[in-house]
Amino acid sequence: MGPKRVDFMVVGDGVLGRSIAYALASAEPTARVALSGRRGEQSEQGAASGAAGAMLSTVGEVTAATSRTVHGRLRLSMAVQAADRWPRWRDEIRAYAGAGAPVDDGYGTGTFILLNAVSARLDEQAFHAIEAAARRHALPVEHTDPADIPGYRPLDNDRALRALHLPAEAFLDARRWLATLDAALHALPNLARTPAGLLRAAGDDYTLHTGADRYTAPTVIVAAGAWTTPLLARLDPDLTVLPVVCAEGSAVSVDGPTPLRSVLRTPNRAYACGLHAVPQADGAWYVGATAQPAISPGERPTLGGVRFLLDAALGQLHHGLTGSALRQLHHGNRPIGLDGHPLLGQTARPGLWVATGTHRDGLHASPLIAQELSEALLHGTPSHILAAWRPDRALINDWTAAEAGREAASHHHALTAESRMRPPLTGSWPDALATAYRHQLDEAYAAMPDGYVPPPELAPLAYEHGPA
Repeated sequence: MGPKRVDFMVVGDGVLGRSIAYALASAEPTARVALSGRRGEQSEQGAASGAAGAMLSTVGEVTAATSRTVHGRLRLSMAVQAADRWPRWRDEIRAYAGAGAPVDDGYGTGTFILLNAVSARLDEQAFHAIEAAARRHALPVEHTDPADIPGYRPLDNDRALRALHLPAEAFLDARRWLATLDAALHALPNLARTPAGLLRAAGDDYTLHTGADRYTAPTVIVAAGAWTTPLLARLDPDLTVLPVVCAEGSAVSVDGPTPLRSVLRTPNRAYACGLHAVPQADGAWYVGATAQPAISPGERPTLGGVRFLLDAALGQLHHGLTGSALRQLHHGNRPIGLDGHPLLGQTARPGLWVATGTHRDGLHASPLIAQELSEALLHGTPSHILAAWRPDRALINDWTAAEAGREAASHHHALTAESRMRPPLTGSWPDALATAYRHQLDEAYAAMPDGYVPPPELAPLAYEHGPA
């Protein structure tokens, strides 16, 4: 039997792959679309989407560095535009899914930003930056008394000094949302789901060998998350596309000590996306998350990462979590471009597109990315919103090595504060650790190849792996 001919192949069935496949197949009923990936439990092992906390953060992810860099401001603009699209996008997909969609996808609004006592200057700067960004984009924000926040019972030594309420900041249950997307995809007659397979270039076409079947298409969209780089290298070793690394993260779903109606979170800090608790559709608390930069994805969490997460959650969010039953341990690899930014759009190779590297923004930005890429693929309409993120671009360097080193050192120092590391209170000891971090990072950045300045969130890769 010959290959099955389709118009578009989407390789990777995380939230971006599913969203892009849906946008293509629903916008053009005559277009034949194939979506390839590891379905079910297997697809969630180590993948970012199935492990996500699904905060649809518009300004909650903002840091002081966001407004200082050109591309930080572009990412914030994307987040604002994605938030505007979410209500209609969600309604449309739930309508397509019909009775196949979960009755409750956990969607809600409201986020409290906590500036905790166990924090550093970095957190305070991010706290102010979040408020400023909200006001700049005319989004509701208000100061609130931490003692009045529902579901919040920290230890006294860890309690919030100040708090912001972002009433319009949304969230949902990532696993319920993926099930909703699956139901919508199943309802589309021009879309086929296929197992993962071997992708190859075949003349002007691309073929996917799944074992039982073979698919061929003139256009393929690779949305394989943290596994993108080895996949592209096998497809075309000479292809010039920015490498994708990852940030491994662990989280837990637990029986909460009290009902949770809003997101509780700290500002982004120390390579994590802030400590956070997100309400789930079944009443559980999703508590996350850690973040460890890595060259290649890992499938399982570390005991050190889980211990740090639980210590932080019990002290900074709710000490009643001590008696909570563990429902699920999550572990995912957030894909991130080597310069800290996403890879979205067409490559120099005809018919080959890439959608990955979104780091913490993938689920939130999925409506925007899917619709913009669908327009470009179906109608040849270039997306000015995604133009900065071409996969074959030159490295984006928003930082000098000295600036990036200072910022990375401040992240490390914030981690010591959160870990309650207390130096001897004599002589120069209180400043010794911060000074050591600066020396270590200055040396690591000096060893990088000419023209490459790792973004601060990837600094550990610089001293753990060196120029490699």
